[in-house]
Amino acid sequence: MSLLIFSRKTPAFTGRSFYDIMIVHYIAAIITFMKKHNAAKTQKKTPRKTLGDIPADRLAEREYLLKRLTKFTLLSDVFMSVVFSDLEACQHAIRILSGDSRIRLKTVRTQYAISKAVSHGARLDVLAEDMDGRLYHMEIEGSDTVDHARRTRFYSAMTDSETLRKGSSYSELPRRYIFYISGPDIWKGGYTVYEEEKRLRQTGQPHDDGVRIAYVNTAINDGSRIAKLMDYFKTADPFDDSEGELSKMVRFLKTEERGMDIMCEIMDQIREDGKQEGMRKGLQKGLQKGLREGRRKGKREGRRAGALESSRKAARNLSRMGMPAEMIAQVVEKDVSTIEKWLSDNGGNAS
Repeated sequence: MSLLIFSRKTPAFTGRSFYDIMIVHYIAAIITFMKKHNAAKTQKKTPRKTLGDIPADRLAEREYLLKRLTKFTLLSDVFMSVVFSDLEACQHAIRILSGDSRIRLKTVRTQYAISKAVSHGARLDVLAEDMDGRLYHMEIEGSDTVDHARRTRFYSAMTDSETLRKGSSYSELPRRYIFYISGPDIWKGGYTVYEEEKRLRQTGQPHDDGVRIAYVNTAINDGSRIAKLMDYFKTADPFDDSEGELSKMVRFLKTEERGMDIMCEIMDQIREDGKQEGMRKGLQKGLQKGLREGRRKGKREGRRAGALESSRKAARNLSRMGMPAEMIAQVVEKDVSTIEKWLSDNGGNAS
């Protein structure tokens, strides 16, 4: 079995964060997209709607979404995940990154989650499997503030733990390729690709644990084929046909009516889910604020009630000692009528 993984940031699975909830809807939207895309290949194209068919507000909203769509690149979470949901497009990228044009992918998954009950989880942008049992792991990281080497180590361990089943031998771990794509040249060497090589220090003997790691960046164009692919990642130009099946998928989503409809629907769904989540969080925040204020108010009222009860007890005790109501009022700092009412409710100054 062979897997491909495109991944961005990985949240800690310590709770249902906004990001986690959004990704759930995000995955559902992509699955819906693939069903529609596959069905569209066998169906006749429906007539294009005219301006009279679309309400004015919907038209404005669609224009806004289409403008956003033109700016998407293959470094954008949403667009990249939708594009690489297409097996042929994904296969094209992996063949170039690995340098093996014979790779045949069997399945592709996007936004694949690996969760743990109490430890850090991972969310893999794209997970693919080829016919020969090899794994291809690509993580896209635009930030230069993370520990890239340890991030790669973590994803490597998570992927191995996900693919090796209970009772299996370690020898059954598949050969795996990790392509860590970053915006800046994180190693500052002036290359597009940096391949990690493992050797024993004393003998120089290669240490082959079945994992190959390549750090790829979009900042340096060293004239290589991978550098050309990275330039395409940065633009995702729908009129650039140089990247085969990948270009076809980008063009479909950015210029063809059915593809644009799919992308607008996905973006609209994500935005709507964001609104609902925002309202839910706002309500939750309001309730929490209300509870805090209620507790504070309760404490204040409790203190006042406690002080009042102490004054009542003092008034009754002073009355039993024969002190008149006028003098008691001065001691507890209450008016005479209040003191008289307290004493009357308690049966006067009877002992």
